[in-house]
Amino acid sequence: MANASELPPGAAPDWTIPQGWETYTPAEHAMWDRLFERQSEMLRPRVVPAFMEGLDVLRMTKPGIPDFDELNERLTRATGWQVVAVPGLVPDEVFFEHLANRRFVAGRFIRKPDQFDYLQEPDIFHDVFGHVPLLVHPVFADYMQAYGEGGLRAARLGMIEALARLYWYTVEFGLIRDGSDLKLYGAGIVSSYGESVFALDDPSPHRIAFDLERVMRSQYRIDDYQQNYFVIESFEDLLQQTRDADLGPIYERLRGHEPIAVGTLLPADRVLHAGTQDYARTRAGI
Repeated sequence: MANASELPPGAAPDWTIPQGWETYTPAEHAMWDRLFERQSEMLRPRVVPAFMEGLDVLRMTKPGIPDFDELNERLTRATGWQVVAVPGLVPDEVFFEHLANRRFVAGRFIRKPDQFDYLQEPDIFHDVFGHVPLLVHPVFADYMQAYGEGGLRAARLGMIEALARLYWYTVEFGLIRDGSDLKLYGAGIVSSYGESVFALDDPSPHRIAFDLERVMRSQYRIDDYQQNYFVIESFEDLLQQTRDADLGPIYERLRGHEPIAVGTLLPADRVLHAGTQDYARTRAGI
């Protein structure tokens, strides 16, 4: 999720622009291929199986940056979703409106060689490789639409910040149970080589069972790896907990409580792994 205010030149009223696939250079296609090869190789045993299935269904193993027209033929056939290009950050309500109508907004630019391991603003690799494969999964696709519908209601109630935390800790940085194992599914993790290892293997972060209200109160890191990860039981459970919840009373309770600081464990948390927090302390120079 991100915010912006003024409609950029050349953008439609809904902030979409043509992808302009034919304008990508050989170097840009080569950057996608380098990122794709490295990430898909290491993810295979670590990511939820539905993600790899989505890559196959969408034929994203084809070399080069995906052409949204070709990608959307398969994606729309699978779950009724499509990917639309935007020039960068979009206003919250525009973002929610697209999701509510089964449109996923994606930046069209790709990172430069010196940004290979990290860049601050999401590029097409994060948006398309990270997010789109799971839109083939019918239940996750329904969750994303329900999130957009919930975001439009939250905007009217002045509760976008709470919904942003839910998005962050599920869509971007969520973990999921797979039998006795934990697997990755959040796009911010699966598009990051370093965090794909850190989120599952490092002893530093806390891993906590998902609880809707707890997540909506939890602050997060935007500048480094997360100190808390929340673990869902299944996409079905995530959809049920969010779509079927009466968020009105939750919002009222949230208004009366301070946000929960990054890295905090609460007595009521169902803790799957109590992290050492060593990574965060080292980064802070403690």
